[in-house]
Amino acid sequence: MSRALPKYDKRRVAVIGGAAAVVLSGAVIAGSALAGTPDGSDGAANARTLAAAGTITCPDVASRLPAVPASAKAEVDRNLTLLQTQINEANTRLARTVGQGGPNFVNNAILGPLKDKRASTIDRISIAIGRTTSKPAGLDTLAACTLNTGAAADSGNGSGAGAGNGNGQAGGNGGAQAGGDTAAGTIACPDVVSRLPAVPASAKAEVDRNLTLLQTQIKEANTRLAATVGQGGPNFVNNAILGPLKDKRASTIDRIAIAIGRTTTKPTGLDTLAACTLTK
Repeated sequence: MSRALPKYDKRRVAVIGGAAAVVLSGAVIAGSALAGTPDGSDGAANARTLAAAGTITCPDVASRLPAVPASAKAEVDRNLTLLQTQINEANTRLARTVGQGGPNFVNNAILGPLKDKRASTIDRISIAIGRTTSKPAGLDTLAACTLNTGAAADSGNGSGAGAGNGNGQAGGNGGAQAGGDTAAGTIACPDVVSRLPAVPASAKAEVDRNLTLLQTQIKEANTRLAATVGQGGPNFVNNAILGPLKDKRASTIDRIAIAIGRTTTKPTGLDTLAACTLTK
């Protein structure tokens, strides 16, 4: 039975076809991120490392999208590609940290941060589509990924660690965290509010929401910092907490700049505020 696809279905097929890699079984990493040296001399060793670590599997986003308007296609395609990049990076980190940390290392250091990054990227896809047509609902359920374990993989409970539900105040983004462990130190981040230009009324709600999210991200990072004292090696805090926090802040700050830029000049230089530091 063959029928001509309606125009909107053709567009959807184009998007899904262009992002077929987002089927995301994680097995593709063996031939890319961990392929070894250019001459292939380390390929077998890296493949064994990956097999021991397991691979990360994430729900397919492309197949769950409605028809993508032409005006949103470039942005949607870019974010679908970013979803795959995030999984590649997570699988690379998984293979490089085999045997590190305690029983919840993979959930806290890899799956949890990956879920947060995917949630931000999926949200941008929804927003892009929603500017022209109905904003798709339910895509947020696709953020969490799971670990398919190998023999030596530290799987934790096999599911993405969920983001916390703290309600931060939209204001300064300092590192104070109620209930934090002073032995762990605290995380301090540059203040974003003081660096913003005048926020147009049309952007205020979105900007305030993302400023609150920045504060929530810091609180979650401080909670994770206190809960993982003594885990991992000398680079644990940078790799498992500060690095993922920087990625999340960069996405959130970018959304603030985009919201302002829809009405007036998009602020520049805010990306330099993403990185945070650990204070003892």
